[in-house]
Amino acid sequence: MLNKNKIMDCVILGSGPAGYTAAIYAARADLHPILFVGMQPGGQLTSTTKVDNYPGFSAGINGNELMENCKKQAERFNTIIIHKTITNVDFSDKKGGIHRVYMKNEENIESKGIIIATGSSPKFLGMDKEKKFLGLGVSFCATCDGFFHKEKDVAVIGGGDTALEEASYLSKICRNVYLVVRKNYFRASKALQDRISKINNVNIFFCSQITKIMGNDFLEGIQIFNTRNKISRTILISGLFIAIGHSPNTKLFKNKLNLDERGYIIVEKGSTRTNKPGIFAAGDVQDPTYRQAITSAGTGCMAALDLEKYLCLC
Repeated sequence: MLNKNKIMDCVILGSGPAGYTAAIYAARADLHPILFVGMQPGGQLTSTTKVDNYPGFSAGINGNELMENCKKQAERFNTIIIHKTITNVDFSDKKGGIHRVYMKNEENIESKGIIIATGSSPKFLGMDKEKKFLGLGVSFCATCDGFFHKEKDVAVIGGGDTALEEASYLSKICRNVYLVVRKNYFRASKALQDRISKINNVNIFFCSQITKIMGNDFLEGIQIFNTRNKISRTILISGLFIAIGHSPNTKLFKNKLNLDERGYIIVEKGSTRTNKPGIFAAGDVQDPTYRQAITSAGTGCMAALDLEKYLCLC
């Protein structure tokens, strides 16, 4: 049972691979963690039908099932899981200070340590059927889902580094990759532009935008419109990879933690420590580069170990 009058050692915000891994490690260290599941229980993996690149599952595993397993494992070590929304936070600037997280009606919990694992959210195109086909052809991660489209035709939308990296990766396993770029130029680095220009099965459409996502029960194709010559065309594909960016879920921490220009929490190199004593960050909320379940789980482990060490030194 949760004793709201007791000062806790560990409160975890977020329930993806980072949050649950942090809970497992913290619980085994007798830190008696409390975990708030957040707006999307289980994180982004719950929108993935099959996870094939997480170690230990030779036949793959459904994303929801994987996160449910993580939840049960955390609960087995007596993690208290709370299905409430955090509305505000108050972080102490002093080592050994007490931090507060607030729920609705000003209800709050005090803790010496907090692990932030609120993740990030992909930017959507805002089109009909886009969310309906998540895991059914629409994806935000080529590394995660590209294998399911081996020897098939796919499309990537975006013109930055991520889009070109996705297209380059997919070109090695897919028959054709259609790269749809809204502007008449790439925003990606020159090195990536040079690399993509040399790949024969990547077809680039500048000044183009997707006007329709096609299919009934799963993605079957897209319609794209060239804003320069005013020509529409239909492309039949099995996968659409949206690479127009992610937004870290850090609105709650603005002006309370050091964030980079994109809004990601800044942590000390080689650790999960933030600029506030006792506050740690794990997973996508502090990682704009990798954004993989396995790297999130790894930093969740790091955060719990960092917190345990911090409490010992207080």
